[in-house]
Amino acid sequence: MHEYSIVQALLNQCEEIAQKNEVNKVAKITTKIGVMSGVEIHLFQVAFDTFKEGTVCDGAELIINEQNLKLHCNACGAEFETDEICYICKKCESLNVKVIDGEDMYLMSLEME
Repeated sequence: MHEYSIVQALLNQCEEIAQKNEVNKVAKITTKIGVMSGVEIHLFQVAFDTFKEGTVCDGAELIINEQNLKLHCNACGAEFETDEICYICKKCESLNVKVIDGEDMYLMSLEME
């Protein structure tokens, strides 16, 4: 289950940011997780709740914003979002599309005390 290692990396990143800002507690963590990132959101939440104890994130609220797949069609120029795993332009049905968003996970913000 790779969600555990992803959560550990997130907690390490939060720890580093907290140290740089000379704070001892993170109150809220906001993330953006793409539907094609390979991260199971439920398992990510469970792993976070398990591993945050004893860290600067102990007691922190985790906000997870799920990002749909956002595509740009190189054929007709259309941009669109879909929650389906489908790399076809919804306007012209071209397969010549470029992924703009939805394949990655990002730490968007931290609220520290």
